[in-house]
Amino acid sequence: VLAFSVWMVWSVVVARLPQVGFNYNANQLFWLAALPGLSGATLRVFYSFMVPIFGGRRWTAFSTASLLLPALWIGFAVRNPDTPYLVMLVLALLCGFGGGNFASSMANISFFFPKKEKGAAMGLNAGLGNLGVSLMQFLVPLVITTGVFAFAVGDSQTTADGERLWLQNAGFVWVPFIIAATVAAWFGMNDIASAKSSFQDQAVIFRRKHNWLMCVLYTGTFGSFIGFAAAFPLLSSHLFPEVDALKLAFLGPLLGALSRAFSGGVADRLGGGRVTFWVFVGMIAGVIGLLWFLDHRDQPGAFVGFFVCFLWLFLVSGVGNSSTFQMVPAIFRHEVARLMPDQDVRQQQLESDREAAAVVGFTSAIAAYGAFFIPKAFGTALDLTGGAEPALYGFLLFYVLCLGLTWFYYTRKKAEIPC
Repeated sequence: VLAFSVWMVWSVVVARLPQVGFNYNANQLFWLAALPGLSGATLRVFYSFMVPIFGGRRWTAFSTASLLLPALWIGFAVRNPDTPYLVMLVLALLCGFGGGNFASSMANISFFFPKKEKGAAMGLNAGLGNLGVSLMQFLVPLVITTGVFAFAVGDSQTTADGERLWLQNAGFVWVPFIIAATVAAWFGMNDIASAKSSFQDQAVIFRRKHNWLMCVLYTGTFGSFIGFAAAFPLLSSHLFPEVDALKLAFLGPLLGALSRAFSGGVADRLGGGRVTFWVFVGMIAGVIGLLWFLDHRDQPGAFVGFFVCFLWLFLVSGVGNSSTFQMVPAIFRHEVARLMPDQDVRQQQLESDREAAAVVGFTSAIAAYGAFFIPKAFGTALDLTGGAEPALYGFLLFYVLCLGLTWFYYTRKKAEIPC
């Protein structure tokens, strides 16, 4: 929860910066919203391999403590409108520590549960983690309008409308929770001996075709969830300036997180591939709906339709987050048995667990680039055309590709690995 809160905090902060004196244009604001996704995704690539090398307890405690740096620095930087834009860019990049922290937690939990429970366990962990986005988008708009922390973090700033904002609270509010979580991780977690492996042991996944296929599919699900969460507050404020969308922004990530947390069991029962196939059908329908309502943006109720379509995309992407993760252990159990037939069952199980854990972390790292590309695609589309439609057409084509890959490799009658 804390990892996602720190990672995505800029999605709310950027929408408020102009009101407290930061003279940034739309393109600069979208860069600030997108950069945590770029750094977070890149850190995830490295963090996902750290748990088997250093152990889950040590690495989780260290990576959680690192969240203090952006949380504290944001609190000081946003108090001064003369803070250089370059400093704000660095701060946005540092928020990526949250993205890396979550990737290592997913790799860690994949060692704890048997095959039939992995989908539910990983879906619950990821869903609760994703709640951090919703919690942040609900809590930050509240805490920045109250001086409850003023005795410790300084006085307010005043907007052109006379509203008082304590924007520094967006960073400082997480500090005590980060400290508590670091202590809890150090004293409350365990390092699993069987989870130990070197980077070289895990690097075998780069030769596995299905690792790369799952990177594409997970980008379509988790990448969409996190990218839409990063982009929606700023996007809606540009497309529908008459609506205070910040008050509603938390609902989409909340719906996506809950659907992810409680749909893992569905994928365990019905098969991750089948569920994922219908997820992409749903996402294609959601984007078509967005395009229709944007084409009728001047009509009454256009924002309601736009918002409902986004809620639908959050819902189905949350289900897809869970179903694609459920596919990974099943795929690599099959692959290891096929590629290493001479090993005994126990050794095959250990090897498939190692590879699946590495793939889970690596695919989540690649998919997290959605948190960069989606807001940046919207920002570029708005800058060049004044509308979001070109970006949405690109997303539509990508979801069609994901649908085709899911059908061909995992759900058709003679699929390579039915799941």
